[in-house]
Amino acid sequence: MTDAPLLVTERLELWVPQRDDIAPMLAIVDDPETGRYLGRTATAADHFARFGRNAGSWLLYGYGSFVLRERASGEVIGNAGVFHSWRGLGEGFDDCPEAGWILRSDRSGQGLAREAMEAALDWFARTQGPQRVFCMIDPANDRSIALATKLGFEAHGDAELPGGEAVRLFVRRRPDD
Repeated sequence: MTDAPLLVTERLELWVPQRDDIAPMLAIVDDPETGRYLGRTATAADHFARFGRNAGSWLLYGYGSFVLRERASGEVIGNAGVFHSWRGLGEGFDDCPEAGWILRSDRSGQGLAREAMEAALDWFARTQGPQRVFCMIDPANDRSIALATKLGFEAHGDAELPGGEAVRLFVRRRPDD
């Protein structure tokens, strides 16, 4: 992408994914503490497919998850944003914008995911127009459920992914919904 956005917050830079981000992101999602809420045990190939899906969203739809870098250190600490995905959950969720965030376990609990998502959601609304945005969260992930609520998402129901993992669905409605 030649016109890739760069968002800057107080503590973070949000970048469009680059090839050099693959290894640090694989390390983040491979960490057992981080990975416990990412569904079934995943292989490196599964993680690469997730990374490719997020990066591909930028190419196909003009938006996607940003890679998060700490401004102070330049370290990759996760990803966050709104991407386009198909999850096999049917009409009303598939082929829709989906929000998501993954943060390195040693950076969780510091408000960084909220800082990143507020910037990403604001950018998405400004560039893509007002739209419903969904997210799905492991029902046991209380921290992410609390964050989703703070970001304006409302519970939308429970579902099961095609692989059998239980997820709780949330929606952030358009202003005119």
